[in-house]
Parts: sequence; structure tokens; C-alpha cells
Amino acid sequence: MTARAAALDVLVRSQSRQGFAADLVDENLSRTGLSPQDRRFVTQLVFGTIRRRATLDALIRPFVQRPFHEVEPVLVDILRLGAFQLAFLTHVPKHAAVHETVGLADYVGNPRAKGFVNGVLRRVAEAVTDEFVPAAGADAFPTDLDGEPRYRKLARPLLPDPVAEPAAYLAAAFSWPRWLADRWLARFGPDECHRLGFWFNAPPPLWVRANALKTDREALRLRFAADTVPVETGPHPQALKVGGSHAVRELPGFADGAFAVQDLSSMAVASALAPEPGWRVLDLCAAPGGKTTHLAELMRNRGQIVACDIEQKRLNTVTALCHRLGVTIVEPHLLDKVATEPPAGPFDAALVDVPCSNTGVLGRRPEVRWRIHPNEFEHLIRLQTRLLLTAIDRVRPGGAVVYSTCSIEPDENEGVVKAVRRGIKSLKVEAEGHAVPGSPADGGYWARLRKA
Repeated sequence: MTARAAALDVLVRSQSRQGFAADLVDENLSRTGLSPQDRRFVTQLVFGTIRRRATLDALIRPFVQRPFHEVEPVLVDILRLGAFQLAFLTHVPKHAAVHETVGLADYVGNPRAKGFVNGVLRRVAEAVTDEFVPAAGADAFPTDLDGEPRYRKLARPLLPDPVAEPAAYLAAAFSWPRWLADRWLARFGPDECHRLGFWFNAPPPLWVRANALKTDREALRLRFAADTVPVETGPHPQALKVGGSHAVRELPGFADGAFAVQDLSSMAVASALAPEPGWRVLDLCAAPGGKTTHLAELMRNRGQIVACDIEQKRLNTVTALCHRLGVTIVEPHLLDKVATEPPAGPFDAALVDVPCSNTGVLGRRPEVRWRIHPNEFEHLIRLQTRLLLTAIDRVRPGGAVVYSTCSIEPDENEGVVKAVRRGIKSLKVEAEGHAVPGSPADGGYWARLRKA
């Protein structure tokens, strides 16, 4: 099993929706016995190829001499893997990228396709130059090689013209579905869209939350420093940003629960609810448990948190995280997808971190951009509204409810809150928070509501 073969296995399974890339990579790597360097390469190949899919297709399609949809899907994934190495990696020589990727045709049992894969990838290699230019163009695509946002020159125009067809360029160059490019171009304008494009296509930073039940941020920072792990503090009092490339499970303090992995924007949500020790709190959409355990830390592990979800497997992740962090006040509660209601109140407070479009975290969940469709917003908004109303109903008079998403779409955020307030005039919005992607972490939204 080579790194490229392992990456191809994950891509094929991700395309058939057998799971999300992060889970599939973990599962695959646990079986391969690859070196740490190769494991990092697999992760880079998988996430990069999924993120950049539309750009890779734009680079590949002109050199495929038949309708693209007629190419066997596994061969398309092989071509994308090869094109990603050629266009977005500098540490892989072009000849090695082509040769090693062509060998994957043997791996999938289709040696006759080697000539086809070789021919297409050689044309892509010729088209991608080593020259960089400061601005977008039909013959330049965005890349963040070496962490610097730039545009890489092509030997010939392969992309839509960014002036004549700005939405089409955004979709192809930054690898967004066309409907999202249209939506964001109208809302943000081209400059902000380019900034968002670079942010969502770069590897996301690793943020951790110091576990207040076992340590504090400064003690954890010193522990990381003693192990030569570079970190810097964030604006949240428990937040540290970890530099470099590290396997989370190998970081100092992971095994004994000194920290939880959580993006900076997510840390703000439990803090917005500000639960007190001894409270009874409803966490209506708890998995995977980052916000649940943060609530428990803020409550000093005193009181009760009823953590609900609709899948037992997802609830198991909450339980496992609680165990690692030393949290004992969380009571998992499985909800039926159709009929079962959450436990009756009254609760002192509730957190409703609703299912959403995930448009604020496209870099962290790369396949989301290909799985969400514009016609799903209506369903999501109905679900979000119902969940918020359920939480409000369970909270005692005078209690607080925090509504949150990892979306940057106003109709899922302020729109839902305004709609609920139209039906409950006495409900007050005490505070709101908008996290802008890249400033300095993921995007998202929260609102703290007070029941009369």
C-alpha cells in the first residue's frame, strides 16, 4: 500500500458517500502501516484533491478526448490525484507525480488505462508552469504554495476569464459549485470572494481548547513548548493555535485530557451561553461533543447537561470525549429522527448548535461544498427553526438559549432568529456574534436569546 493508493481508496469511498474524508482517512491510515511522512502525504492528497476538484477538472478536461462524464469514475479520481500533485505541490517532482500516479491504474486492476492516464497527466504537466503572477487570469489559477497566496501561470488559457465571467472563474479557480459562486459574488463582491477562496482552500489552522478542569492555557502552552511544539495564544482565554504539522493524538496532554481540539469560532458559543455550576442545561445537537464538554468546563463539572443527538454512533463520540477530558455531568440522550422529543424541562439554559450548510467551514470539511445544494436551504431553515422553538419551550422563564451555526448565510442565521422572534414577541436577543472566515479562524454565527 503506497500513500497514493491509500489516498485513492479514500477518494473513491468519499465519492460514494461512505463517510466524510476526515473519518475515512483515519480509518484507512489505521490499517496501512505507512510512515508518519507518508501518512501526512495521504492527508494532503485527499483533502487537497477534494477541495480543488473543480480546478483540477478544469485543468484535466481539455486533454481528455472523450466526454468527461464517460470516463470511468476511478480513472477520474486518479487523474485528479495526479493533477493535484502537478499543480499544487512543490515537493513532488513532475516526473515522479506522473509516473507514480500512472501506476495506480495497475492498483485498480485496469493496466490498459495507463497510456490514457499518462497522456493526460503529461499534457497537464506541460500546461502548468513554474511562473507566478500577481493577479488572476484565464491563464492563471490561485494557489497558496508555501503559504503565500499567489496565482500560478498556465502555458495557455484553461479557465474562464475573471473579468468577462467572474462567477465562472470563481467556480473553476477556487473550486466552488457554480451556485455558490453566484451567491457569494452578488453578496461579497470579487475581492472578498478571492480572499475567501484562498482561505477555504488552505489547510485550516489547528486550534485547541485548554481543558479548564485539568489545566489552564498558560500551563498547556508551556507543556507544548517543552515538547518543541510551536503555539500562540488566541483571543479566547482557553485558545491556543498549534503551529507546524502534528498528529493530534501525539501532542503532549492529549492522552490525559489536557485539551480538546476546537476551532476558535466554536469556543465562543459555549462562552456566550455562560452556564453556571449547578445548572441543568439542554444541548440539543451535541455531537461530536466539543461544545458539550466546553459547557461542562464552564460549569466546573457541577450540574447536569443533557446531550441529545439522533445517531448513537455520534453520541458515542460525545461520551468518549467526556471520558478523555474527565467530564462526568453529561447525560447522553438518543433522539428518534422522527418522533422522540427531548426530555421535558425546565432547563436553566439550552444550546442549539443546529445542522446547517457548513459554508463557514468549507476548508475544514472539504466535501461539504460538493454535497450541499441550494434547494436544501428551505429544508434546513425549517429544521433549524423547529429545533430553536423546541429549545425555547424547554427552558424556564428567564432562561437563556444560544442558537449557533457554522454557516455564513444570513437566512440560516439572523433570518431564523428573526422569524422565531416574530412568533414570540417577548423573546429578547441579548447578543450576537458573527465569525468571518479567516479572521482569524472558521466562519459561523451565534445569538443569545432570553426567554421572558
